[in-house]
Amino acid sequence: MTVELRPDVRPEAWRGAVGWEARDGALRVWRLLPGLVDRAFAPELVAMARQSAGVRLEVVTDAESVELDGELVLDVIRDTRVDVVVDGVLHRRVDIDAGPFTIHVPLPAGEHRLQVWLPQDGETWIRSVRLTGSAQAGPDPATRWTAYGSSITQCSAAGGPSETWPALVARALDWDLTCLGFGGQCHLDPVAVRTITGIPADVVSLCLGINVQGGATMSQRTFGPQVAGLIDQVRAGHPAAAIAVITPIVSAPLETTPNAVGVTLEWMREAIADVLAGTDDDRLHLIDGPTIIGHQDRHLLSDEVHPTADGYRLMGERLAAALGPLRG
Repeated sequence: MTVELRPDVRPEAWRGAVGWEARDGALRVWRLLPGLVDRAFAPELVAMARQSAGVRLEVVTDAESVELDGELVLDVIRDTRVDVVVDGVLHRRVDIDAGPFTIHVPLPAGEHRLQVWLPQDGETWIRSVRLTGSAQAGPDPATRWTAYGSSITQCSAAGGPSETWPALVARALDWDLTCLGFGGQCHLDPVAVRTITGIPADVVSLCLGINVQGGATMSQRTFGPQVAGLIDQVRAGHPAAAIAVITPIVSAPLETTPNAVGVTLEWMREAIADVLAGTDDDRLHLIDGPTIIGHQDRHLLSDEVHPTADGYRLMGERLAAALGPLRG
């Protein structure tokens, strides 16, 4: 028996997508609410929102194999992979190139929990997903988690899509991840904020600062109020959720060197801490970025900003320990 699991056929079997777009018999993910895309006025953000970080098929199945037909669109040539995870353990990592692809992966005998993680960067168009056996959607996780951030949350340099730090945290804690990591585009955009508030969440993490500092898009006058406004809107949208605000991890060149509007990473961390200290909310938590990747971990940064694959694994370990207790 062959079962078709395209997102439009079995939407309940897919996790991490905010919406889907159909074209020429294929589907592509959206990580912004599709109805808001025309209000973005930021083509770079829209391009990142079409990439499939954190999106995966998740079923319980006795299938003998899984097959995925699709097409990968890349704007930059890089190593790109699909991860097949069985019962929480990486079963097969498959390299794919830009253009049409077909992946066929044999599965172990018996009934298992299967996850197929799409690439964390590039646009993945899905034409067909087939299992040779029965399949049912996995159980609903007890915790729905939205992770907002920059390229350090999208994690292009991770070993594979199941080893980005958000994926590692979600797998360790059995949380239902929606990854809103947008490479270069974490600028507190209204469409991103409306997406965060528009999708169900029990935990929301906000990794803030590095793109604003690098792009000099907010000054000392505007950054604090924008952070406060973001937090207030997320709280209004999710009255009972735990909210974690993560300050920037260490980046030696940016720590004390002012950008074009006079902002340093050290100042940004202080500004974020001041906002949280002035907010009366016992479900709001601060995570200091240098406790996740600090000066002692600089060898795990490929370019003094972005972690290596090993760096993302360390981030996953440390952030699982930091975020897990928020659901206690």
